[in-house]
Amino acid sequence: MMLPSLAWIAVAVIVGYVLGSISFAVLVSRARGVDIFAVGSGNPGATNVKRTLGAGPGNWVFVLDACKGVFAAGWPLLLALDAAVPLGLWGLGGAILGHSFSVFLGFRGGKGVATTMGGILVLMPSVLLISLVVWLLLYYASRVVAVASIGFGIALPIAAMMTAQPLSLRLFAAALAMLLVIRHRSNIIRLFRGEEHGFGKKPSIKQDSNESNGKNF
Repeated sequence: MMLPSLAWIAVAVIVGYVLGSISFAVLVSRARGVDIFAVGSGNPGATNVKRTLGAGPGNWVFVLDACKGVFAAGWPLLLALDAAVPLGLWGLGGAILGHSFSVFLGFRGGKGVATTMGGILVLMPSVLLISLVVWLLLYYASRVVAVASIGFGIALPIAAMMTAQPLSLRLFAAALAMLLVIRHRSNIIRLFRGEEHGFGKKPSIKQDSNESNGKNF
């Protein structure tokens, strides 16, 4: 597999990071007058938007977050660049980091599951299919998104090995698994305490304001 130049790697990472830093959870919630940091779990992600604002806004955030991963991983392939797959890996890595540690949100962000799914769809569709099956099984068994998402992350490197992906993709899948588990550490703590919950009654919603302690996008 051809290796990309440092200049192209820098471009891929920067484009991915800036794109990933755009928080559609914050934008969609703000359009409805809601500070997503002040409701539900306080996490600026599709699950919290869906739990607090409903299926429509939550699903839109999920799709848009996934599209960030698709574009960050896919533009080198679309342009038929040399070393397009490695550049896609760098781009997706940048997008996930941007989503999780957004420069526009004071280096806070979501868990990165939807963005990961979008990028894996481009780079390793068979791995995504297997891992999505794991997500669905765990979600319908537990009705807890965090359980399904953690299982999805753990399934990525296993699925990469099962489908005989190149070493670089297997290592990338393992890195994604570790990142997703780490990003869900608060959920894991709540699971052990019996405090983690699935979709249910909407939490109370506080209206957004310009005095939300610097939480503006």
